[in-house]
Amino acid sequence: MIKRLSRFSFLVLFFTFFTGAVQAQQPTVRVLFIFDGSFSMYDTWDRTPKIDFAKRVLVELVDSLKTVPNLQMALRTLGADFSLYPKRNCEDTRLLVPFAANNAFDIESSIKGIQPKGTTPIAYTIGKCADDFTPCANCRNIIILITDGIEECGGDVCDAAKKLLQKGIILKPFIIGIGKENFSDAYTCVGKFFDVKQESDFKTVLNVVISQALNNTTAQVNLLDQEGRAVETDVAMTFYDESTGRRIYNFMHTINDAGNPDTLILDPNTTYHIVVHTIPEVEKHNISIVSGKHNIIGIKAPQGYLHVVMDGDNEYKQLLAIVRKGDDMQTLNVQQVESTDKYIVGKYDLEILTMPRIHVNGVKVSESTTTTVKIPQAGFVSIVKPGAGPISLYTEDGGKMQWVCNLAADAVTQNIILQPGHYHAIYRSSNIKQTIYTVDKIFDVKSGSSITVNL
Repeated sequence: MIKRLSRFSFLVLFFTFFTGAVQAQQPTVRVLFIFDGSFSMYDTWDRTPKIDFAKRVLVELVDSLKTVPNLQMALRTLGADFSLYPKRNCEDTRLLVPFAANNAFDIESSIKGIQPKGTTPIAYTIGKCADDFTPCANCRNIIILITDGIEECGGDVCDAAKKLLQKGIILKPFIIGIGKENFSDAYTCVGKFFDVKQESDFKTVLNVVISQALNNTTAQVNLLDQEGRAVETDVAMTFYDESTGRRIYNFMHTINDAGNPDTLILDPNTTYHIVVHTIPEVEKHNISIVSGKHNIIGIKAPQGYLHVVMDGDNEYKQLLAIVRKGDDMQTLNVQQVESTDKYIVGKYDLEILTMPRIHVNGVKVSESTTTTVKIPQAGFVSIVKPGAGPISLYTEDGGKMQWVCNLAADAVTQNIILQPGHYHAIYRSSNIKQTIYTVDKIFDVKSGSSITVNL
């Protein structure tokens, strides 16, 4: 069935997706034009056949882009190969000119040769266009679909958009409708609708879309201290697409030579969710970028330093401290003793993996300062058994025994590093099968001391 002439309008769907690679250099911009060659394009608009007007505008646009650096273009048609009669072809779409540099002449020639014939399989065409983009490590990929109406083959444009998302393509369309009827409801699931009433407005809006696609939109992320100053830096950031959760970029935040947060090139057609990988992480949702401008993104991330150190010589080969947010058992960080790590200001609980473990709760980290936690120097203990047998070490606190560790049953002599305190070594020889011969050896450990415990 031929589309009703009262329903004529032009749509420009502008899709953008990223490869997720960090931009080490200016990306290559790849623009795929999808041109409607369906029979209804013979209808007139402002006394001009729609097909003639659309060809002229698109040829002028492509010609204006031929000197743009880092740009590749391609051309696909829909409804231009098969006639409506005797039966419409709902898979009528074809890539006429693949992506390449300096191919404006080929695209212009192909546009001029298009003659309207068939129907309008918009959803099917959107699905096929994903295959037109070969893998690229640093590309911005744009699809501009020019058509005079809505889906004619019963396809679901919303479903086509979802399938693109499943392929890792982020769909961000701009829909420009020209005509008396506003059918924006058909595209509410996929983008923003612009109502255009005359030819000159369509050309203007199309140029705006191209401008947004080609012009770099910049941003800087200000990591703010408690006074609102953008002084925090040297921390990784991940940018996600807010709607899909797909990771787009990983950046290391940097203060540039001018003393400002370094400038990033971002796509303005994505709503971002930024996670700053401080300890703990901070994040900001629903960040919109204004096209063609330098955007400032402020995120509160005041930080201070935590230094964990042993008071005296550290006999441990590798001593770690588990850091948790106050009153929360989730591990935020495992910090090396004798090191300094950076944390968001607040209170933290520390569990230091000495023997026995040391718990230090409510440690306050203040902005731009270093909080030092000192733990007592350990002692060196040599435990000598008369023979093989099970042995365990305990501390005694208020008459209550607290397990420290089990030692190797087969070893006769063992060396162990222990924190200062009052200990029990409970031992029984493997050759003796009577509990009454258990040995309970009490000994004290002092900081920096070396003792031998004979059982």
